[in-house]
Amino acid sequence: MTRDPLQFPLTHRITADRQPPSIGDYEASGGYAAVRQTLGKTDPRDVTQQVKDAKLRGRGGAGFPAGMKWSFVPMDDPQQQKYVVVNGDEMEPGTFKDRLLIEGDPHLLIEGILLTAYAIQATEAFIFLRLAYHVGFARLETAIAEARDAGLLGKNILGSGFDLTIHVHSSAGRYICGEETALLNALEGKRATPREKPPFPAVVGAWGQPTVVNNIETLCCVPGIVAHGADWFRGLGLTDDAGTKLFGASGRVKRPGVWELPMGTPVRELLDEHAGGMRDGYALKAWLPGGASTDFLTAEHLDLPMDYDAIGQAGSRMGTGLITVIDDQQSMVSVLRNLEHFFAQESCGWCTPCRDGIPWVEKILLALEAGQGRPGDLEILEQHTRLLGPGRTFCAHAPGAMEPLQSALKYFRAEFEAGIAPPKTLADLPKAS
Repeated sequence: MTRDPLQFPLTHRITADRQPPSIGDYEASGGYAAVRQTLGKTDPRDVTQQVKDAKLRGRGGAGFPAGMKWSFVPMDDPQQQKYVVVNGDEMEPGTFKDRLLIEGDPHLLIEGILLTAYAIQATEAFIFLRLAYHVGFARLETAIAEARDAGLLGKNILGSGFDLTIHVHSSAGRYICGEETALLNALEGKRATPREKPPFPAVVGAWGQPTVVNNIETLCCVPGIVAHGADWFRGLGLTDDAGTKLFGASGRVKRPGVWELPMGTPVRELLDEHAGGMRDGYALKAWLPGGASTDFLTAEHLDLPMDYDAIGQAGSRMGTGLITVIDDQQSMVSVLRNLEHFFAQESCGWCTPCRDGIPWVEKILLALEAGQGRPGDLEILEQHTRLLGPGRTFCAHAPGAMEPLQSALKYFRAEFEAGIAPPKTLADLPKAS
């Protein structure tokens, strides 16, 4: 089935078998048109302004305006080395959208990188890719070679005087590499720990040079914006947030998957129509809007639009937009113990609250799960949600780990209380021999 590129700019070329289009097929369907109409013909600052006018927000989780990030790059020295770095680590639990793009339409990402690099006048780009994405890695390498042979990468692209080289870098595979400065350290061959900010990467990034770091899905939105205009992109959204978005669902729904939908699509539509509703015999208990580092919401929130502001006002974050469904047969204590085990493993260990605090949270949850919790344990957990919260740690890893915990304690406190062992009495003491 042919999909309208004006309604589905991210996925209209992606087929059911996910075989990517050749460069010829990509160009025949309008691919690289934005590059041909822009390179050497448009002021680079105008490309940045277009993206700002389109109100494109980063699709990696934070939702920071992409055009604003680009505008922080100093443009006064045309000889200064600049970089574009693509965050394709995608280690957020329950998130699998960027894989669809690089496997099904790798040229779309390359075109997005080209336009982004032109906007900031970067001559080198790196795609920092999750280690497990072997198929995506190979398809990106093939697409890059095709683009280079067609004169769309390398020196003097299309006679514009603009040069660009793209490298694919396979990550060592750590969750912390989703934090942009930890990603840059890993790219440079250093330990993947976050850097102090400021300075921000747009001014001092990879190898000390100005660098734009954006997520794969974010950059895949750029060709459509340049080709069809900011008004078109803003008009795709159902709320104030612009464009389409790759939304998805996992858990005990009938059709787990990922779909391109307008920003602001209601959660109920996403789960009931696209994911097919809950499997027979299961009921919805809670849901994470977009990854493990977001707060739980419940059935009372199903009529919210999936956009950054609405989900934020409900007390969570939209994050990556791929919903994790928790059903009524799952223990919230067990769910949280599993999540906190992941966060404890993935802490880079750089700061004490994160390195020591999250394992302590996991230890308490293990005791509660076994019914061996002690009076005061829930208060200690609540204390951790404050002491490991925003502004108390070096980066957002620990605050992100506390988001599902604080919301689970809010909505499902009785399940945690049930894990506290009854106090011992004299009858429980061992008898003297």
